[in-house]
Amino acid sequence: MFIYSTEEFKNEFEKLIKNNSYRDLEKEIIEYFFDKNIQDLCSGTRLNNSNDAPYIKKRLNGKGGYRVYFYLILKDDCLYLMFVHPKTGSEGSDNISNESKALLYKKVLECVKRNTPFYKIELQVFENIQKLKFILITQESD
Repeated sequence: MFIYSTEEFKNEFEKLIKNNSYRDLEKEIIEYFFDKNIQDLCSGTRLNNSNDAPYIKKRLNGKGGYRVYFYLILKDDCLYLMFVHPKTGSEGSDNISNESKALLYKKVLECVKRNTPFYKIELQVFENIQKLKFILITQESD
């Protein structure tokens, strides 16, 4: 499976992992999304009615953990991470607005069409420590 992210996800992720309160976010993302079959990732609340390309919000790490918004394209074996936010702490919030959800959906569709830059996410392991690496993908770099 290929895992990508929007600019919004990358920026929010990088901001959050700098905060000691959210030091487990990277581990949670790795454990939930990596080394999985794409069918295993279809659980969560569907925000659209598509079976082939579901837009999903998923709670990670229980009630006080994180909310991740992502888009799956089952036939292409692709996952696009769109946004993440903690449920608690200084950066915590209950949910994002319906307008924000719609804007994220619009932006991810632009990424899929390759009209806007996005990031491929790779898992790197160094001395038994797993880290996410974001690689910028532009139309020219196909």
